[in-house]
Amino acid sequence: MTKVVKIGGFPQNTNGCSHSQDISVNPVYIGGNYPIAVQTMWKEPLHLSDLDDIAKKIETLGIIGCNLLRFAVPDIQTAEILGALAEMVSIPLVADIHFDYKIAVRCMDFKIAKIRINPGNIGNKDKVRIVLEKAGKNNIPIRIGVNAGSLPVDLAGKDMSSSEALVQAAQREMLFFKEFGFNDFLVSMKASTIADTINANRILSQRTDAPLHIGVTEAGPLTAGIVRNTAAIITLLTEGIGDTIRVSLSDTMENEIIAAREIIAAAFQLAPENKRFQNRGVNIISCPKCGRCSFDTHCFTKRWMNELYALNKDITVAIMGCEVNGPAEAKHSDLGITGAGNKVLVFRHGRIIRTISASEADAVFKEELNKL
Repeated sequence: MTKVVKIGGFPQNTNGCSHSQDISVNPVYIGGNYPIAVQTMWKEPLHLSDLDDIAKKIETLGIIGCNLLRFAVPDIQTAEILGALAEMVSIPLVADIHFDYKIAVRCMDFKIAKIRINPGNIGNKDKVRIVLEKAGKNNIPIRIGVNAGSLPVDLAGKDMSSSEALVQAAQREMLFFKEFGFNDFLVSMKASTIADTINANRILSQRTDAPLHIGVTEAGPLTAGIVRNTAAIITLLTEGIGDTIRVSLSDTMENEIIAAREIIAAAFQLAPENKRFQNRGVNIISCPKCGRCSFDTHCFTKRWMNELYALNKDITVAIMGCEVNGPAEAKHSDLGITGAGNKVLVFRHGRIIRTISASEADAVFKEELNKL
C-alpha cells in the first residue's frame, strides 16, 4: 500500500502521486489520478475571417498532444469570435481575461470550457462575484492565475518573499471563492524564475487540495525556455505537485506541446510507478550530427517530428547519422534509419531490413512505419 503522509493539511503520496481534487474542463479531467494535461496558448490575435484555418490548426495541435488551448481575450469582440470558434473544434478552449470582468461574463455565454482570471487586475470582490455566479450557473471552472508581475498592490509592497506573495495572492482569491461556495477551480502561480515557481507551488500544495497548473512564465526562447521549464516542472511533478502544465516559450505552439510531452515522459523515467506521467506515443531518439554523418538527421527529424508525435503507438524510432550511431547504438528501437556512405539503412531492433538511396528515404520510412 502506498504510504500517505500529511504535509500541512494536505495528504501527499511519498511516491509522487497527486492527491489534489479533480475538476472537469469538459471533456478533459484535471487533478486527482488523471494524467497530466498539456496546454499551450494561441500566439496571435483572433479574426473572424480566419476561423476555418484556425480550426484546422487547432485540430492539428490536438493530434500532437494538446489537451487544452488558451486564448487571450482582450475585448468583447474577441470573446464572441472565440465563442464561434469553440463550436468548431473538439479541443476545450480557455478564455484568458485581464482587467475587465465583463469579458469573462460574455465568454460564458458560449461553449468556453474554462475561464482564467488574474486576481491582481480583474477588479473588486463584487466583480469577481458576478463572474463566479455566471460560472456556477453554467458549470464552467475557473483558473485563479496569479503572476509575479501583477500581484495585488498590498502584497507586492509587503516585506515577504516573492513565492510567499504569490501564495498569499492565490489563497486570498481561493478563500473568497470558497466563501461564495464556488469550488470548481484550479490555481496557477507563475514566475519567471525557477526558484520562485518551485517554492510557491511547494508552499501552496501544503495548504490546498486544489489542482495546480504549473510552469515558468516568460521563460525565453526555445533552448532557454525548455531548460528553465524542465528544471521547475520536473522537480514539482516528481514531488507529486502539479496537474496540468504549459511550457511557455518564445517559439511555436507545436514546440510548447512537444516540450511538455517530453517533460512528462522524463518525469515518468524518474518515477515510473506514477501512471499519471506516462506519455503514450512515439519516443524519438536521434543523434546530434557530426563530421561522420552521411545522412541529414536534422532535416529528416524536422520533417517527420509532428507526424511521429501524432501517432498513438508506443514505439521508439531512431534517426541516426552514420553506421557508428546507427543499428548498433539504436538496436533497442522499433524502427530506425541511418546513413551509410551514399546509402541509407533502415533497421528494426538493430537488424538492417532495407538498404536504399537517400531519395527513397521518406517513402520507405513511411512504408515501414505503417507496418508497426
